[in-house]
Amino acid sequence: MMRAMKLANHDGRATIVTSADGALRGIDVARASDGRFGPELPALFEDWLAFRAVADDLARSGPPQTLDADALGPPSPEPRQVFGIGINYRAHAEETGAALPAKPATFTKFPSSLTGPFATVELPEGAVDWEVELVFVIGARAERVSAADAWDHIAGVTVGQDLSERGLQFAAGAQFSLGKSYPGFAPTGPWLVTPDDLPTPDDLGLGCSIDGETVQDARTSDLIYDVPHLIEELSHVLPLLPGDLCFTGTPSGVGVSRQPPRFLQPGEVLESWIEGIGTIRTRLTGAG
Repeated sequence: MMRAMKLANHDGRATIVTSADGALRGIDVARASDGRFGPELPALFEDWLAFRAVADDLARSGPPQTLDADALGPPSPEPRQVFGIGINYRAHAEETGAALPAKPATFTKFPSSLTGPFATVELPEGAVDWEVELVFVIGARAERVSAADAWDHIAGVTVGQDLSERGLQFAAGAQFSLGKSYPGFAPTGPWLVTPDDLPTPDDLGLGCSIDGETVQDARTSDLIYDVPHLIEELSHVLPLLPGDLCFTGTPSGVGVSRQPPRFLQPGEVLESWIEGIGTIRTRLTGAG
């Protein structure tokens, strides 16, 4: 039986995290496997099942190196497809006045918006909102997959922020993909966690705070379409490819639904967390 694993992008190299409490330590995959796997993450996802078969041995192969948290990048840095799901928490649908969707409300975030877990993001002009999300990463090509088999196609899950500039998002017939794809608008991390590391992968606590004030606090059991059903729905339309990402939707508590609305400001620090995965931190700056 394969052990649970945390896989990080450390300075562009696939790294198995062996200790995240206190000092951050890990094993460089390419060095431990004598070049069989890695060092780049995209190649690792293409050979994910073979890698997982030996990952336990690699994690025990030698003394771990100390890792620099500031060198962590997005766990899947070059996905070919990035999906986003709108109105996918019951409480979020209620706060926005939206009806529960008959199908997942799907859009894309362009891959150039990806950044790491401890990034500084420049806010564009407009009204930028926060949306903490559970993000899953595809590990095996998924095409016409049933919900019952969906978790077998997932490499792992990570924490994400679907940052959104609301003005552009709702302009000109709803420009969701553009309004959610400014540089840095897709922080992910701090690492990928394999599903077997989560005792209840369909019921995880998640939330985010601004300068220490909690603004979202929910559980993924409130999802309308959970991870297996999103895999089923999406994979019956198009193949999901190794390394692809899906932002599964945000719970209630977003800024645009507040009275009065509240949006992110330069100088603020946005922290986002998911139970069993970890915390990411995004520092916000203004233009110039």
